[in-house]
Amino acid sequence: MAGATIRDVARRAEVSVASVSRALNNLANVHPDTRARVLAAAKELGYVPHAGARSLSLARTHAIGVVLPDLHGEFFSELVRGLDREASARGYHLLLSNIHADHDHATKALRTMHGRVDGLVVMAPYAGSVAIEDLLPPTLPTVMINTPRAHDGVSLRIDNRAGAEAMARHLAALGRKRIVHITGPDGNTDAQERLDGFRAALPKDIDLVVVPGDFTEPSGEAAIARLHDDGVAFDAVFAGNDLMAVGVLRALHQTGRAVPQDVAVCGFDDVPLAGYLSLTTIRVHMTAVGARAAARLIYALEGCDTGAADEWITPELVVRATTVTES
Repeated sequence: MAGATIRDVARRAEVSVASVSRALNNLANVHPDTRARVLAAAKELGYVPHAGARSLSLARTHAIGVVLPDLHGEFFSELVRGLDREASARGYHLLLSNIHADHDHATKALRTMHGRVDGLVVMAPYAGSVAIEDLLPPTLPTVMINTPRAHDGVSLRIDNRAGAEAMARHLAALGRKRIVHITGPDGNTDAQERLDGFRAALPKDIDLVVVPGDFTEPSGEAAIARLHDDGVAFDAVFAGNDLMAVGVLRALHQTGRAVPQDVAVCGFDDVPLAGYLSLTTIRVHMTAVGARAAARLIYALEGCDTGAADEWITPELVVRATTVTES
């Protein structure tokens, strides 16, 4: 095919443009079968990468682009702390941006990184994998955090379901019978996985009341205020993250409910504030997750990544005074 383009090769090989670019640039984070299909398609079509474009795509900035859904709060600050610690130790620096559910904003955030960084770490819990795949600069190696992987890069996944199941077993073992779960925002994969895991692990004799939240402290406080005003009885609250659990604790104090005697309270993430409040929670080790993401990306950039494409991180239950009375 005269004048074949990289998109022609992608269509023939039935892979993304990003996969074609990674395969032709001989990057390590490409499955052998995918590489073989791309090379075969390029040969059949007579495609030859433009030398100038190839040179530009391989230029090194020693910068890593980090795109997160938010840059505010302890959860993201701990993640960035781990990313920065690992990247700095390996001679890289970070370029930060945030990404919202809005498609145009996401497009601008990702395109801003092109030409400025060697690779990307992306956390996009609101975006479908196909949408993110379409938006990613095609020549950049990418590590996804808690985002479905639809390309040949690396995906680090926190096992939200396993963490929520552990919390359900903990509250059931304490004899709690009417439990409230405050969810994260609609369309957020973390929130949905936590709800699904928690619901599936609860014994049949426990009543579950699901209340919407948005991962912010005010939404946790508002959820409990509504339940109180409606006269809904409950003896435990599992908030979808620690920030909402903080709001829950404030609201229970305002309504005169004792914790954990009247109501057991727990969260998810184990941000530093959780320790100060003695909050029972699920520890995610976000600093370690950030460090691991940076390490996997740099391994890929340097052609020495031998880890699994999908890497699962199992969180752990941390029991504190908001569910168990200290002796």
